[in-house]
Order: sequence, then structure tokens, then C-alpha cells
Amino acid sequence: MVKKVISNLEPFRIIDETTNDISFGCNQDWYTTEWQRRSGCGPTVATNIILSLKQHSTNDVRLIEMNSKANCLSLMGKIWGYVTPTNRGINTLELFYQGMMEYAKSENMKLCYYFCNIDRKSFLRPKLVNIIGFIEKALDNDEPVAFLNLDSGEEILIERWHWVTIISLEYLESGIKAYVEILDNGELKKIDLALWYNTTRIGGGFINFKKC
Repeated sequence: MVKKVISNLEPFRIIDETTNDISFGCNQDWYTTEWQRRSGCGPTVATNIILSLKQHSTNDVRLIEMNSKANCLSLMGKIWGYVTPTNRGINTLELFYQGMMEYAKSENMKLCYYFCNIDRKSFLRPKLVNIIGFIEKALDNDEPVAFLNLDSGEEILIERWHWVTIISLEYLESGIKAYVEILDNGELKKIDLALWYNTTRIGGGFINFKKC
């Protein structure tokens, strides 16, 4: 098996200052309103990506403060204003990357984005090997990948209509088997990407961002 992992996972280690518990990535349950907690997976994943991008752009020791729950929640609230769920959540790649680009503009960040759409119609979908290549390229550049899952198929470890953050990939070179590790509501999970791809009825997609 070939394995690819983001080299620096520290931006995703978040400490609760009150309990000293460690969360792997941001958690949408930290939001303060019921609607935000129900629909906030998109802006939560967007926050994970911004945390990673900020790590790449500075060696400032103050970045350590960003890894506290309080500071991450503050950033989640700010990003919510740009990556804002509709009454159907953020159910398209376009809604996600448009919001991210607006946030970046407000921060004077120049971002480029790349996406891989997984269509509802199976005959319009890229091959699994192409999806593996897309994720691998991002991880090789230390770029986490935002994953939109509209339907889980037979992969029960990931919720439907949900965004998560991919931080590693493991696959057979034949492209028959592939697994990804995801950050999902403060937890690290390993899911069967091939199983998802072969059984999802609605699809979803993948996006990664880099500074231009």
C-alpha cells in the first residue's frame, strides 16, 4: 500500500483550555446556536483548511494560540460569515469554494482552488484512480482536502450530507483499494474511499486550496 500524509498535523491539534482535552480538528458542536451545530460542518472544515494555510505562511509563535479551542471557535465564527450554510447546508462544491474565496479576499489572502466533482450520475464520475491522484497531489503539497459526502453508500463511518477534512490517503497502486483518514467533529477516522465511491448514490466531491 502507498501512504500519503500531511507532514504537519499540529494545526489540527486543538486544546480545550478548560479540560485540557485534545480535539483533532475543529468541531461543529462548538458553535453556540442549534442551527450552527446542525449545519456547521462546512464552515468547520473551512476553518481546518485555514488553520493549515496559516501554518504554511508563518513561523510566528503566536500560531500556538490558534490551537486553543477559544481561538479556533472565534475563527469558526468569522468563517461562518462567508462559508454560510443555506437551508440545505452547503450542498455543492461551488458554495464552499465561493465562500472560501470571499473569506480569503477579506483577509487579503490570494487563494487558488482545485476540485473533483463526483456526480450523481455514475457514468459522469471520474475513475477512482483519478480521485486517488487528485487527493495524493494535494497531500504531497501538504494541503488538506475538503470532502463533501452527500450519500454514504455502504461506508457507515461517515455521515451523509456532511463535510469532513482528509489528512491522509492509503491505496493500492492498482486503484482497487483506497482509504482516507478524516477529521470529523474532533475525531480522527479512517474510511474506505473505494467502498464509498462504489456505493454512493448521490456522490459529492473534493476541494483543496493553496496560496497563489
